Parts: sequence; C-alpha cells; structure tokens
Amino acid sequence: MKAIGYNQAGPITAPDALIEFETETPELGSQDLLVEVRGISVNPVDVKVRAKMAPEKGTKVIGYD
Repeated sequence: MKAIGYNQAGPITAPDALIEFETETPELGSQDLLVEVRGISVNPVDVKVRAKMAPEKGTKVIGYD
C-alpha cells in the first residue's frame, strides 16, 4: 500500500518534505473498509507537525484529515 509521509522535521518547502513510500496493508476488522484513494490534501496541521516534530523512527505517515 502506498502512503505519504516524512523522515525528518523541516520546512514544507524542502524538496524531500513529503515522500511516497510503500507500507503494509493494515489488517481489516469485521467493520473496516479498504478504499482506493485517488487524491489527497495536506492539512495546515500536517505542515506544522512536519516542521517541528521528527518521527521517532522510520517514516511517519501524515494525515489529520
């Protein structure tokens, strides 16, 4: 499954500010639904979090919307 995230804190204007990467498809429960996403947006909160908070390890997936 593809995801959008970041590896280090910094300005959203950096060339590597947001990266696309592969991640495991989550295990679905009996009331879960897996959908195909065709478009995304970046919430201003995502920009602020990305600028100040480095991921603990690896790549952090963004998404407050």
